[in-house]
Amino acid sequence: MRIVTVIGARPQFIKAALVSAAIVRSKSNPAREAIDEVIVHTGQHYDENMSNVFFAELGTPHPKHNLGVGSASHGAMTGKMLIALEEVLLQEAPDWVLIYGDTNSTLAGALAAAKLHIPVCHVEAGLRSFDKRMPEELNRIVADHVSRLLACPTKHAVENLRKEGIVRGVHHVGDVMYDAALVFGRIAESTSKVLATSRLQSKSFYLATVHRAENTDVPRRLEGILAALAELAREACPVVLPLHPRTRACVKRYGYERLLAANPAILAIEPVSFLDMILLEKHAKLVLTDSGGVQKEAYFHGVPCITLRDETEWVETLAAGWNRLAGAIPSQILQAVAESGPGADIAEYGDGNASGKIVELLLAGDG
Repeated sequence: MRIVTVIGARPQFIKAALVSAAIVRSKSNPAREAIDEVIVHTGQHYDENMSNVFFAELGTPHPKHNLGVGSASHGAMTGKMLIALEEVLLQEAPDWVLIYGDTNSTLAGALAAAKLHIPVCHVEAGLRSFDKRMPEELNRIVADHVSRLLACPTKHAVENLRKEGIVRGVHHVGDVMYDAALVFGRIAESTSKVLATSRLQSKSFYLATVHRAENTDVPRRLEGILAALAELAREACPVVLPLHPRTRACVKRYGYERLLAANPAILAIEPVSFLDMILLEKHAKLVLTDSGGVQKEAYFHGVPCITLRDETEWVETLAAGWNRLAGAIPSQILQAVAESGPGADIAEYGDGNASGKIVELLLAGDG
């Protein structure tokens, strides 16, 4: 069996590493069909710290194809990916195309495969924010509706698909990111030096990430978030802020450097490697983020989270009390921080073997 895996953004590198490892493990059973995996990197994230480092740190096989698409508008980026992916799929002739999450790479992989009548497996299927202004929401809806195999991280995701009439090929496998948290959390503790180099003490700092277009591309929202972080840094403890390239560019474009420079307790640093990020998450007092993946990782590591959005796909974290929605209004963010704390366990994220279950479904041809 041949599988083409399409990745292009930071969370996809992590998830693909776990599934790739499960594929390798499956080859140890001579009675099972062997899977030949071909990895395609679209180039959507091209920054060294946010892309190539994953292949070095996680041991993921290097891509056979790197499309080098880079940054562009949503339409231009997706169009370039479609053209290049069609050529790759015609060349590789896979039995399945494996896609992850909700990025432009996800959408391009889904459409390119579907138009060539190649079955699609969508990992992290069924998530919905119910906000179609978000490009990620449109990407995941289209990807789900053209996929034959839908690997859902939660029961809520399964129910979302049922409401849209998608019931065939739907499976609740658990969350691949929980697999990653278990595996790489241990590795990060023994290898990452980020706490020492940044002179940080465990549970004595906040960790913040901001990258979604709904925040970075709307000046008043970005200003509100940065103002709240500045207030937290003044009143409480340092705020570590790894700046996504898009966010750094917008901070400069809108003239918001003053909000960062005015308070030395905001540590605006370059994007960190995955293992460094894991260690920062594990030892943070609190996480503030607009990233879906980081919301969950905070829970996996037992750290309360404030989501800098008006909605979240990970409603389980809200229901369990680990996560609070705060949007981009400073007063709401500060209130959410004041009210935050530990919550209840969330069983449906699985047992740490979601990756293995996905491989079993692919081998069974379950669609």
